[in-house]
Amino acid sequence: MIKGVRGAPDILPDESGKWQALESVARDVLDRYGYAEIRTPIFERTELFVRGIGEATDIVEKEMYTFDDRGGESLTLRPEATASMIRAYAEHNLGAKSSLVKLYLIGPMFRHERPQSGRFRQFHQVDVEAIGLPGPAVDVEVVALLHHLLEAWGLRGMRLHLNSIGDPACRPRYREAFLEYLGAHREALCGDCHIRMTKNPLRVLDCKQPGCRAVASEAPALSGYLCDACRAHFSEVCASLDALRIAYEVDERLVRGLDYYTRTTFEFLNPALGAQNAVAGGGRYDGLVEELGGRPTPSIGFAVGEERILTSLAVQAGPVETPPITGVYVATAGAVELRPAMELTQILRRRGLRAALDLEGRSLKGQLRQANKDRFRYSVILGTEELARGRVTLKDMIGGAQQEVPLAEVADRLAALPEREIV
Repeated sequence: MIKGVRGAPDILPDESGKWQALESVARDVLDRYGYAEIRTPIFERTELFVRGIGEATDIVEKEMYTFDDRGGESLTLRPEATASMIRAYAEHNLGAKSSLVKLYLIGPMFRHERPQSGRFRQFHQVDVEAIGLPGPAVDVEVVALLHHLLEAWGLRGMRLHLNSIGDPACRPRYREAFLEYLGAHREALCGDCHIRMTKNPLRVLDCKQPGCRAVASEAPALSGYLCDACRAHFSEVCASLDALRIAYEVDERLVRGLDYYTRTTFEFLNPALGAQNAVAGGGRYDGLVEELGGRPTPSIGFAVGEERILTSLAVQAGPVETPPITGVYVATAGAVELRPAMELTQILRRRGLRAALDLEGRSLKGQLRQANKDRFRYSVILGTEELARGRVTLKDMIGGAQQEVPLAEVADRLAALPEREIV
């Protein structure tokens, strides 16, 4: 038997409800903040991600699923959504009608990683982008939105880490000082960080190897090299978060893993998850639209890993809640009653009720047993003699009481029952 690909788990029927609930909450919160959904293809031209994410990143060098199509064009399954969303923004001139465009995308991403706890080759993200304005107020609203979203999902104990990584005006000075420091500690760095020193030195701050982390912890602080504009921007972000009573920790090692970030970067961490504890993160990327061939356009955004959220909720979960007793089970005494049972079931569903019937040929006793197992509040029993008189039996599956009612009235009667009793 052919099995699924390692690191790309199936989402089975008894799990999908959690995903639907998660995404429903996300859409509700994002709608309140004025964000509109966009859906981009799951594959793009490889050049988009190479230019957008950066050639020197682990994603581009090691993790992308890249292939040549039949026309010889190099395509890549999207490893993250920001580059795709910015491509769509620029290609369709979405900024023509508004100076600030707010977009979100929910869907799968793909990276060829070694499967481990919290990391998958196909994973799912809620990706949010605010495109068009440079001021710190946008940064604050985006962080506040993410904070709100995590709370709406019911997460507790999240820790916000915040940093400014400067911009092209001030980062070169820090890069020079940082390289000089790394050169003096080269022997303590891993092989990957030796390569990073020549391509993208700040990525050393993001390395998880113990020796590299020790070197990074003693490195010159980036905050000491910020220009006046970047310092003022970050100061206003912090002051506004204080005013909103959103707690944070300034983390000068936080550079994120992608080349396009400038100024504000942030992550929400869940200490309960162990080593892979980042559940969401993002930052400002004022040069990305221009890098992809558009006009200079300041932007900021974040991505939330849905798997990480579900894992976090599972870790903090209490006793499993018992599903509510809801809806109507339409039972039949024999095969002759199946067609009217199907018709009644469809009527009930169209009236907004949860409804089911037996399609497996169970006995009446077996059907009522199944109705109890599936936690139906009522059953409607269609018997041959009752149907001949235009009547059915309505049974209360909790109390056991039952009564005959006209078939023509049963849907109205069920739909009129108090909501707490039926759905």
